[in-house]
Amino acid sequence: MTARSIRGMAAMAMAGVLAAGAATACSKPSSDKGAKGGKDSLVVGLANEPDTLSPLLGYGKDGNSKIFDGLLTRDAGMKLKPALAAALPEVADGGRTYTYKLRHGVKFSDGKPFTAKDVVFTYETVLDKKTNNEAKGELDAIDSVTARGDDTVVFKLKYAYAPFAERTVLPVVPEHVAKGQDVNTGSFNTKPIGTGPYVLTGWGKGEKLTFTANPDYWGGEPKIKKLTMAIIKDDDVRATRLRSGDLDGAILPPNLADGFKKDSGKKIITARTTDFRGVTLPTANKVTGDIAVRRALDLAVDRKAMVAKLLEGAGREGYGPVPTDSPWFAKGTERPYDLGKAKKLLDDAGWKAGGDGIREKDGEKAEFTLWFPAGDKLRQEHALAFASDAKKAGVKVSVQSGTWEVIEPRMKNDAVLAGGGNPADPDFDLYNLLHSSLALDGFNNMAAYDNPEVDKALEEGRHASDKAARKAAYDKVQRGLADNPGYVFFTHVDHLYVVGDGWQDLTTQVEPHDHGLGAGPWWNVEAWQPKK
Repeated sequence: MTARSIRGMAAMAMAGVLAAGAATACSKPSSDKGAKGGKDSLVVGLANEPDTLSPLLGYGKDGNSKIFDGLLTRDAGMKLKPALAAALPEVADGGRTYTYKLRHGVKFSDGKPFTAKDVVFTYETVLDKKTNNEAKGELDAIDSVTARGDDTVVFKLKYAYAPFAERTVLPVVPEHVAKGQDVNTGSFNTKPIGTGPYVLTGWGKGEKLTFTANPDYWGGEPKIKKLTMAIIKDDDVRATRLRSGDLDGAILPPNLADGFKKDSGKKIITARTTDFRGVTLPTANKVTGDIAVRRALDLAVDRKAMVAKLLEGAGREGYGPVPTDSPWFAKGTERPYDLGKAKKLLDDAGWKAGGDGIREKDGEKAEFTLWFPAGDKLRQEHALAFASDAKKAGVKVSVQSGTWEVIEPRMKNDAVLAGGGNPADPDFDLYNLLHSSLALDGFNNMAAYDNPEVDKALEEGRHASDKAARKAAYDKVQRGLADNPGYVFFTHVDHLYVVGDGWQDLTTQVEPHDHGLGAGPWWNVEAWQPKK
């Protein structure tokens, strides 16, 4: 779980609604028209907003950025396929050399040609120490990247890194535009130019982003000519805007999506995800840093009830970042609900119940604060359910809401209702979430988890090329996390989208935690076809 992916849980979210002028101008559309009144436009309501549009700072690093393309992309089944590359890479030198032949005739939206130099510039800039990209550790395996002429790029790796090709969905930026700017503060961050299917035409911070179709897109000009990403943090407001006709589609929590079941002009689309919800257990906190408390809380959580009541069945019980239906899941690490065992663990560790039912040890009350981002109903419901379960075990959890600017400085000592998840490879979640070297590095390892055995297994999984060896390493990681929980994981949440019934053959991918413009049914909006 990277800093930026948690900001999807997180600090990328900013309060906002559609501008009043835009909202009043929208009349309720018929089922085959966009919210702006035409078949060739689409307005979607999202909870999260990027804090930058520069891939050099992490935007779109997991694909589907709309403005940009990577060397590779993923299909509906999450299989890699060529994008700016003409074919999948040639792998040599025992998995330490990746050679990409590039697609010919591709141009950036300003008309300039795309070449291998742009690829080299992108990766070298991301890796530069001066670049404030908190996800640059994801490219740690790269030793060098070089251009061979205009149409070939060669990556040399420090070690054989099995999922490296998955990393090359990273969007490529134009050297001729971005070079010479301050990478962290330059205009490219808000006025990007790429090779993608859409061109940014406006960005009202906290309000909306607007795009128009790129008529010269190498994949063919999209049928949807105008695309609007409306930033609406509050779930209820998003549902209201959708019902009034201001939006063509939106992501909604299960209880709000359910209200559209009888709407004949809309359909509910469910996407499977690796998106988890859980609570950080900060090691610096005297209560949550106690391994007996950690183990007890892990057993005191009624995950089945959370799935049934909070998700209305739209999800699964979660015991770690890796979902139970993933081939990477370590079977046997499930922790069934057992309040009796949780209480015994606390008793044996010296945490004795006081007169008010809250346990104490050495004068320390078993209580701590849990934060969740304001406006996120699903996180709020998970936080309150966890607090209720913890209280039954004699642990008091005080639930608070706030912005991420308020929450982040408190993460060292206070718990946070966290989210994350990336379906591409287990390394993508587990390393950033658990490795001690990334403790409180932005939104990486938010619990400051420190387990030498887990660190070693994470490194084994990252460096091994054999799949069986990697599976064994990640099994060790999950067993270590079960034995010493740095987080209490609750659920893996299906993403529910309500969309106007005006387009055909909509699909979803297995989705990560981030559910911005690149996820949802509009992951491939450039290929949408209106119903005839």
